[in-house]
Amino acid sequence: MEIKDILAKCDHTLLKPECTWEDIKEICDDALIFRTASVCIPPCYVQRAREYLGDRMKIATVIGFPNGYMTAKAKAFETEDAINNGADEIDMVINVGLLKAGETDSVAEEIRMVRKAAEGRILKVIIETCLLTDEEKLTMCRVVTEEKADFIKTSTGFGSGGATFRDVELLRKNVGPGVGVKASGGISTLEDAEKFIGLGAGRLGTSRIVKIAKERGV
Repeated sequence: MEIKDILAKCDHTLLKPECTWEDIKEICDDALIFRTASVCIPPCYVQRAREYLGDRMKIATVIGFPNGYMTAKAKAFETEDAINNGADEIDMVINVGLLKAGETDSVAEEIRMVRKAAEGRILKVIIETCLLTDEEKLTMCRVVTEEKADFIKTSTGFGSGGATFRDVELLRKNVGPGVGVKASGGISTLEDAEKFIGLGAGRLGTSRIVKIAKERGV
């Protein structure tokens, strides 16, 4: 697989709490140069990024990030604000505690509320696989499919672990045909990126692949 084909599946991501507008502007520039799928940035920079990018690049942002334990109403409000500021794609974090308590209906409801607030934009549901049992991962495959999200996403990148080959394969086999899989967290080599794609990941959440492309002068 050529690096340009990998880059086309990357959400070029910067979510560090200390990132500045100058940092965000740099990844926006890189995303344009290397033709990534989107930039994934903190909500506070979405409006400025939209003004800077115009319609040249998709903008993704995160909701309920990184812990997911905000109320469903708060997540819906965050989503509405992000859309009004120009976000094209929403990456929301589920309430893992509710899932582990068996309150699956509540998890489904918050996804439903964010789905409605996203007004037809792409919705990716972050389930934080490093915290889940296989049974819980399978439950979320069902819920994400039923609630018509566009992607199930492995990780925030802020948990105790990121994407694994096993998890991506498990998610791909168990979500519905209309649901994509996004691998995120710890993707640092072209070889790993290509393997994740081969296992069924339609998107990759990473900044490292663009850095590699820059280093290689692609």
